[in-house]
Amino acid sequence: MYASMLTINLGPGMRSAAEKLVEQFAPAMKTMKGFKGVTFLADEAAGEYASLTMWESQEDREAAIAALDPKLKQAAGGIIKGAPTRKLFEVWEAKG
Repeated sequence: MYASMLTINLGPGMRSAAEKLVEQFAPAMKTMKGFKGVTFLADEAAGEYASLTMWESQEDREAAIAALDPKLKQAAGGIIKGAPTRKLFEVWEAKG
Protein backbone atom coordinates (compact mmCIF):
# COMPACT_ATOMS: atom_id res chain seq x y z
CA MET A 1 0.00 0.00 0.00
CA TYR A 2 1.09 3.59 -0.62
CA ALA A 3 0.38 6.95 0.99
CA SER A 4 0.49 10.17 -0.96
CA MET A 5 0.75 13.55 0.74
CA LEU A 6 -0.21 16.67 -1.19
CA THR A 7 0.52 20.00 0.50
CA ILE A 8 -0.68 23.36 -0.78
CA ASN A 9 -0.29 26.86 0.62
CA LEU A 10 -3.37 29.03 0.37
CA GLY A 11 -2.23 31.61 2.88
CA PRO A 12 -3.66 32.38 6.34
CA GLY A 13 -7.41 32.70 6.71
CA MET A 14 -8.25 30.45 3.76
CA ARG A 15 -9.86 27.55 5.63
CA SER A 16 -13.20 27.97 3.86
CA ALA A 17 -11.48 27.85 0.44
CA ALA A 18 -9.65 24.67 1.49
CA GLU A 19 -12.91 23.11 2.67
CA LYS A 20 -14.57 23.93 -0.67
CA LEU A 21 -11.74 22.16 -2.51
CA VAL A 22 -12.13 19.13 -0.24
CA GLU A 23 -15.88 19.00 -0.87
CA GLN A 24 -15.25 19.23 -4.60
CA PHE A 25 -12.52 16.55 -4.86
CA ALA A 26 -13.13 14.04 -2.05
CA PRO A 27 -16.14 12.36 -3.73
CA ALA A 28 -14.17 11.87 -6.96
CA MET A 29 -11.20 10.36 -5.12
CA LYS A 30 -13.42 7.87 -3.31
CA THR A 31 -14.56 6.36 -6.62
CA MET A 32 -11.07 5.83 -8.04
CA LYS A 33 -9.44 2.44 -8.49
CA GLY A 34 -7.24 1.47 -5.55
CA PHE A 35 -8.47 4.25 -3.23
CA LYS A 36 -8.28 3.20 0.45
CA GLY A 37 -8.88 6.43 2.39
CA VAL A 38 -8.08 10.10 2.86
CA THR A 39 -7.33 12.41 5.78
CA PHE A 40 -7.16 16.19 5.49
CA LEU A 41 -4.78 18.35 7.53
CA ALA A 42 -4.62 22.08 8.19
CA ASP A 43 -2.14 24.55 9.64
CA GLU A 44 -4.38 27.60 9.52
CA ALA A 45 -1.77 30.01 10.92
CA ALA A 46 0.65 29.14 8.11
CA GLY A 47 -2.11 28.71 5.53
CA GLU A 48 -0.92 25.20 4.66
CA TYR A 49 -3.38 22.45 3.87
CA ALA A 50 -2.64 18.82 3.06
CA SER A 51 -4.30 15.60 2.07
CA LEU A 52 -2.95 12.17 2.97
CA THR A 53 -4.43 9.56 0.64
CA MET A 54 -3.95 5.81 0.78
CA TRP A 55 -3.74 3.71 -2.39
CA GLU A 56 -3.50 -0.01 -3.18
CA SER A 57 -0.59 0.57 -5.58
CA GLN A 58 1.72 3.24 -6.85
CA GLU A 59 0.06 2.89 -10.26
CA ASP A 60 -3.37 3.64 -8.75
CA ARG A 61 -1.95 6.75 -7.11
CA GLU A 62 -0.34 7.93 -10.36
CA ALA A 63 -3.59 7.40 -12.29
CA ALA A 64 -5.48 9.45 -9.71
CA ILE A 65 -2.95 12.28 -9.94
CA ALA A 66 -3.18 12.27 -13.75
CA ALA A 67 -6.98 12.46 -13.58
CA LEU A 68 -7.35 14.99 -10.77
CA ASP A 69 -4.36 17.35 -11.05
CA PRO A 70 -5.62 19.31 -14.06
CA LYS A 71 -8.97 19.82 -12.33
CA LEU A 72 -7.26 20.90 -9.09
CA LYS A 73 -5.08 23.40 -10.96
CA GLN A 74 -8.16 24.83 -12.63
CA ALA A 75 -10.19 25.01 -9.40
CA ALA A 76 -7.44 26.36 -7.16
CA GLY A 77 -4.90 27.90 -9.50
CA GLY A 78 -5.85 31.44 -8.58
CA ILE A 79 -5.48 30.94 -4.84
CA ILE A 80 -2.52 28.57 -4.42
CA LYS A 81 0.64 30.33 -3.34
CA GLY A 82 3.68 28.63 -4.85
CA ALA A 83 3.91 25.14 -6.23
CA PRO A 84 2.12 22.29 -4.43
CA THR A 85 4.36 19.58 -3.00
CA ARG A 86 3.67 15.89 -3.27
CA LYS A 87 5.38 12.99 -1.51
CA LEU A 88 4.93 9.25 -1.86
CA PHE A 89 5.43 6.82 1.03
CA GLU A 90 5.32 3.05 1.10
CA VAL A 91 3.11 1.86 3.97
CA TRP A 92 3.85 -1.16 6.14
CA GLU A 93 2.76 -2.41 9.52
CA ALA A 94 4.94 -3.45 12.44
CA LYS A 95 5.38 -7.17 12.99
CA GLY A 96 4.35 -8.00 16.49
